[in-house]
Amino acid sequence: MNLLITGGAGFIGSNLIQHVIDDARVAKLVNLDCLTYAGRLENLTPVAAHPKYRFEKVDLRDKAATLRVVETHGITHVMHLAAESHVDRSITGPGDFITTNILGTFNLLEACRGHWNGHFDGKRFHHVSTDEVYGSLGATGLFTETTAYAPNSPYSASKASSDFLVRAYHHTYGLPTVITNCSNNYGPFQFPEKLIPVVIQSVLNRKPVPVYGDGLNVRDWLYVRDHAEALWTVLGKGALGETYNIGGHNEWANLHIVQLICDTIDEFVPGLGGGSRSLITFVKDRPGHDRRYAIDATKIQRELGWTPAHKFEQGIRETIRWYIDNQAWVSAVLKK
Repeated sequence: MNLLITGGAGFIGSNLIQHVIDDARVAKLVNLDCLTYAGRLENLTPVAAHPKYRFEKVDLRDKAATLRVVETHGITHVMHLAAESHVDRSITGPGDFITTNILGTFNLLEACRGHWNGHFDGKRFHHVSTDEVYGSLGATGLFTETTAYAPNSPYSASKASSDFLVRAYHHTYGLPTVITNCSNNYGPFQFPEKLIPVVIQSVLNRKPVPVYGDGLNVRDWLYVRDHAEALWTVLGKGALGETYNIGGHNEWANLHIVQLICDTIDEFVPGLGGGSRSLITFVKDRPGHDRRYAIDATKIQRELGWTPAHKFEQGIRETIRWYIDNQAWVSAVLKK
């Protein structure tokens, strides 16, 4: 396959590229990324000189440039991860989320439809989305692939829109698509604006650790390297036109995660003096803050044989250790 991964310089994308590039089925791997604040080529240093690897600095909102990449590299498979993804930023500035996540997805779909020109055998367009499109759960229940969409933020609304576009291109034009909706990711290379790296950095720097509301909002957490394996499984084995939910089977309240990070850093870095829980500071809740997400990943396990390899307690320790050992990377991305 000539594989195009969009957003490959970002958090999930860079982990995915490192996971798949040595697979014998990949003849060429093209990373398309416009290098926003959250995209860094340093994330891909281990593969930068790989003979299969190509980088294209392109914004998906540029229709002509997107088509050029697909045609020039003879793309046969797409894993579409490029997106604006931070809910807080979508609240203060929704415009980039609408143009990147909706218009960018449209341009990529059109590029593939035009280049493949009805010759869809052996082709695949994998759209990577989020569980946030489903809205909020109560104290019980799980999101399934048939849960009705009910997005509550500009971010989740933009991702829901792109999901519907991909679905429509399959049913209208026969484009060979699959969609995945994943729970919250964590792990190496996550930009330090999301909960877990924010907390790690705050504790390491002995700054207040912000917690929204009462801290009891619940998320299902998925280790990014498990997610990469799931995405690769769906690209190769998923049924066309289908959606697969990817979850980590790790439901945690935000406050409990913050406390666990504080305790783990106290263990890993005793020189800080301990007592990191005293840094926890409750702040005004985020507008439209969904109370609980939880993924039912039965379908991908039953049909494709994937299950996550990491329990949260294991993955969070690996993640904390990575951030402690890579403070130069954190400083560089924060400076940018």
